Amino acid sequence: MSAAAFPDDAVDPGVSCSNCDAVCCRLTVVVMPDDPVPRHLTERDPRGLEVMAHDEDGWCVAVDQSRMCCSIYELRPGICRKFAMGSAYCRDERETYSRDTAGGIPLKLC
Repeated sequence: MSAAAFPDDAVDPGVSCSNCDAVCCRLTVVVMPDDPVPRHLTERDPRGLEVMAHDEDGWCVAVDQSRMCCSIYELRPGICRKFAMGSAYCRDERETYSRDTAGGIPLKLC
């Protein structure tokens, strides 16, 4: 069954993190005051919201890129805890990322 065939409230069991470019780890993640996130990993966005910081390549700073996993998994923000692999939001973000990078990942010249 294709991703488009799944209703918005269904999880596609065919979606796996093992065949993804960690698209969710590039999203803006708002940190709530009661989230146990180490605050040195956060920053303020232009609107003044506390968000997970990103490195220069766009990755969440909590991603351990050598192992491709969250280095603060037990302390991750609530919104990360609610993000469901294979959910409509996950599928949409993966599709958008695939479409945007279809011509290759753009190089960042210094």
